[in-house]
Amino acid sequence: MKIMKTRMVVFLAGLLISSSLIAQNKKSLSTPEIEAQIEADLAKMSVEEKVGQTCQITLDVLLKKDAEGKLIEPVEIDPAKVQEAIVEYGVGSVLNVGWKTLSLEEWEGVMEGVHAPYQSKDAKAPILYGIDAIHGVNYTVGGTLFPQEIGLAATWNPRLAMQFGQATAYETRASGIHWNFSPVLDLGRQPLWSRTFETLGEDPLLVSEMGKAIVCGYQGKGGINSEHVAACMKHFVGYSHPSSGRDRTPAWIPEKYMQELYLPPFKAAVEAGALTVMINSGVVNGIPGHENYELLTETLKNEWGFEGFAVSDWEDFIMLHTVHRTAATLKEGIINAINAGVDMSMVPLAPQYQEYCKLMIEAVNEGSITPDRLDDAVRRILRVKYIVGLYEKRMNQAKKYVDFGSEKMHQLALESALESITLLENDGVLPLKKSQKVLVTGPTSNNLIFLNGAWTHTWQGDNPLFNTKGRFSVREAIEAYVGTENVLFSQGAEVYMDEGFEASKLSDTEDFISKAEESDVILLCLGEFPSTEKPGDIRSLNLDSAQIELAKMAYATGKPVVLVMIEGRPRIIREIVDDASAIVQAYLPGDFGGEALAQLIYGEENFSGKLPYTYQKYDGQIEFYDHPRSVARHKANHFDAFDPQWEFGYGLSYTTFEYSNLTLDKNTLTEGDSIVITVDVTNTGSREGKEVVQLYISDHFASMTPAVKSLNAFEKVTLGAKDKKTVKFVLATEDLQFYGRDDEWICEPGMFSATIETLSADFELK
Repeated sequence: MKIMKTRMVVFLAGLLISSSLIAQNKKSLSTPEIEAQIEADLAKMSVEEKVGQTCQITLDVLLKKDAEGKLIEPVEIDPAKVQEAIVEYGVGSVLNVGWKTLSLEEWEGVMEGVHAPYQSKDAKAPILYGIDAIHGVNYTVGGTLFPQEIGLAATWNPRLAMQFGQATAYETRASGIHWNFSPVLDLGRQPLWSRTFETLGEDPLLVSEMGKAIVCGYQGKGGINSEHVAACMKHFVGYSHPSSGRDRTPAWIPEKYMQELYLPPFKAAVEAGALTVMINSGVVNGIPGHENYELLTETLKNEWGFEGFAVSDWEDFIMLHTVHRTAATLKEGIINAINAGVDMSMVPLAPQYQEYCKLMIEAVNEGSITPDRLDDAVRRILRVKYIVGLYEKRMNQAKKYVDFGSEKMHQLALESALESITLLENDGVLPLKKSQKVLVTGPTSNNLIFLNGAWTHTWQGDNPLFNTKGRFSVREAIEAYVGTENVLFSQGAEVYMDEGFEASKLSDTEDFISKAEESDVILLCLGEFPSTEKPGDIRSLNLDSAQIELAKMAYATGKPVVLVMIEGRPRIIREIVDDASAIVQAYLPGDFGGEALAQLIYGEENFSGKLPYTYQKYDGQIEFYDHPRSVARHKANHFDAFDPQWEFGYGLSYTTFEYSNLTLDKNTLTEGDSIVITVDVTNTGSREGKEVVQLYISDHFASMTPAVKSLNAFEKVTLGAKDKKTVKFVLATEDLQFYGRDDEWICEPGMFSATIETLSADFELK
């Protein structure tokens, strides 16, 4: 699949999306029949019923509890609570899971309960249920768990991203759920941020193309059927770049960077037909995401023609009053957010949802929220409900999904893990031989929770009691692959949470040293404890001292050490890089990560992952690949100061690739024209391999400081031993645009360079 960067901005007139506008939008999933039915539904709804449609509550509000207030297991819907929330208050959406993974049978009971009021015609509209199925259907027992998004990005393979989306949508629908809070399209440019692992990396093109593929996988190419779900773009926009590095703290993003970096992935997803969007919980340039009219209404809805609806994140209407302090009262916060363009409020608890409904009804009746604005919000919500098929007769969900948790799904998850895991260093120790005695050690080596990370069976993903049955930790996978007789194990160190922050300690070092002496090679697994959002806040990118000390102890044995990093963000390991015989970045590879790692390090499969971010070398010096030239300026005025541990797009293989014959079909480009760029790629090694061909463009001079290079296209190719392939990219004038001083996209005449690997060719834009 060939990818080209497009930065065109389309301006659409009108303050509210209308039926006529939707009819003109070729990407629309709606139809004239749906739009007519929506208008008929709106005409029959009272203000109270319309307000209820904008309210979303968590499942806990509807579940039965015991005398002590604890949820009954297995979970069971309380009809009285359903009557109050869905019938009396007209609540239109439910989200979440009690506190852990539910079985298909439990989900069936939940869905019967929440849909009962609409089935009995006591509710005017069906419930739209949403869930965080972010790396597979992670809240259903037996669901298939893929690599987290950062690992998926490391495949640089949109085909796999689309297949991941299709598989996840299928298993989500098997659970009876029509709406997935995914993909995360936040740009991963603040490695301290606890949700870096949920992103698709640091580059807007890579995020855009992988994100579009996921959206298409979730929603289907030709429309949503019983095997697809509504996608939800998260988190619009700028959430991922907090200045402090801590979750839900303010970001400062100049308009140029907002336009060139942070907005494009969302715009690409809108163009792909994404039906919903979740709003940034934080503050950008002093304005809370939920009050940013310019971004929510003017950009997202008016300029881009987004036809779906915007939902808040957890309690974010409330936090406008209690945390961000831009609203003097809760009612003012509701008014501000709805008028800014948020359509649905994730309230999500009781009695807050009752208060929300009452205050919003007051606001509408007194004119603080106009009837037109309320109708617009409800129209968007109903549109999504119609498109996903909620008005159709419900079927017995689970029984017809015969591929749920099937071998077919497992193979796809394994393939995704195989293509994601990235080889960063190798002095020849890899691939290992099955006859070698290997010591498996390190804090992340012996539990599946480390391979999956957060959003796995529970919110933080840190409870091993819910690990997927039959899936392997790294230790178990190596033992299964080469036999227990060839594997030694010693934990060596532990990583855990201590008073809210990650900590680690050495454990039984005498056992570690003893078993290291018996081994031929040491497989040392380091990394992070599962966490996300506020619990995932850290104080430093540096890997903690106990894990560094364990690595140094391993090196001191004189045995070759294969370092495996199992982590959600790139932790600083500068001190322990040089003495490693091999270094593997596993990211968070999911339930099949152990098997994938075993197949890769023993050479059954070949590495093909490439870094989706710049791997930082220093904690206080954060750099990205598309830096301006000044970043590379050394103290001595040389230009070699840009010195990350590993660069964006980097990754090794067991074979080697040679690039040659970089050719441009012309050396000048005029407006409306294009250049065809070709390059030959040869597998010069002795085994098949996959290579990501990456095209970078450099603007020599511009009226605003240009980047040294920017990713403009990529294609992943498979080559047999000694095979050669010619890869072609087409570069158009709009691919050379940048956001200028006058707040508009411009192309400037001048010289540019096209670079692939070490080859470069110049051309002129006239």
